[in-house]
Amino acid sequence: MKATNGMSPGTDRIRSIRLSSVNIPLKTAVSDAKVLTGRQAPLKDVALLFAQIETEMGLSGLGFTYTLRTGAPAQFAHAKEVAPILIGEDPNDIAKLWGKLVWAGASVGRGGLATQAIAALDTALWDLKAKRAGLPLSKLLGSYRDSVRCYNTSGGYLQASIEEILDKSSESLKRGIGGVKIKVGQPDEALDLKRVEAVRKHLGDKVPLMVDVNQQWSRTTALRMGRILEQYKLEWIEEPLDAYDVEGHAELSARLDTPVGTGEMLTSVKEVAEYVQTGAVDVIMHDAPRVGGITPFLKVAAMAESRGMIMAPHFVMEIHIHLAAAYAHETWVEHFEWLESAFNERIEIQGGRMIVPTRPGLGFTLSDQIADWTVAKAEIGKQE
Repeated sequence: MKATNGMSPGTDRIRSIRLSSVNIPLKTAVSDAKVLTGRQAPLKDVALLFAQIETEMGLSGLGFTYTLRTGAPAQFAHAKEVAPILIGEDPNDIAKLWGKLVWAGASVGRGGLATQAIAALDTALWDLKAKRAGLPLSKLLGSYRDSVRCYNTSGGYLQASIEEILDKSSESLKRGIGGVKIKVGQPDEALDLKRVEAVRKHLGDKVPLMVDVNQQWSRTTALRMGRILEQYKLEWIEEPLDAYDVEGHAELSARLDTPVGTGEMLTSVKEVAEYVQTGAVDVIMHDAPRVGGITPFLKVAAMAESRGMIMAPHFVMEIHIHLAAAYAHETWVEHFEWLESAFNERIEIQGGRMIVPTRPGLGFTLSDQIADWTVAKAEIGKQE
């Protein structure tokens, strides 16, 4: 690669960073079990924090993180506060820069909102590095496959009637999606069982079906419901218990034939690692933006890979498709169409699988429509 400004590739430096806080509205507000139990309000939009990093050599990287319901202004503020430490740094030194970012905000912790905010910057650095190499991110990491199994979640929320869920399940399969996940965890357990039975009958026995409890069962309820649900041959039961109940998940996993998964609500390597290292679940479901970006996500993935665990990253398929492709064991990516309008490109789906993008980096560019949803901007460093 020919350098510009008389610089060699090894001496490139970060020149500027643009941050954008964006709220993408959903066509229909959705509710999971946390809403029906009175713990949260229906979800009406997805708040995204985009980071665009530019270097002295004219290279660029795009990354993003997100939050649901609350926290978007805080994520933006935190990223804006710590991002200046990246100016003048070598963008190739991603591990070092992640450490600098997390320690810059260590007074508010090394997990939670602090790491979620820097995830946008970390992901942008990985996007930039893959583009510098002229490779899709999956290939830069070392890909095992060119497509990954996928399942749809967005059609299975609890505000929808059984008839709507059946229709959306059929639409997903026609689109080429390989499996269907529906929400459960309602206060009336009989309604959950009615939904699961209807969807399994509609799909037949061969289509993978998952259920997501969103942390709303007690240990006793989870065991009882889990045993009843065995007859439906589920791919997994997701978040049956509180996200931090490692012991409860381990006991449930040991007593059920159906695989048990969790991890999406955890926000640090340490939190997720406790599940992996103890084998407390069958399916690890950590989320790159929530644990702090691609750098910490890969640390957890390496631990899970050594144990042969199933991996099914939560949400943001635009990022996770690459990370799933670079995982040694066959895995799953979750399909949501919610963020598609933010990007110019689309992920191809066929035969029950998502095709990994072959464009350099993540392979996505921001659509013009983003401007209509942008609520805050910041520019850091030298601007042209």
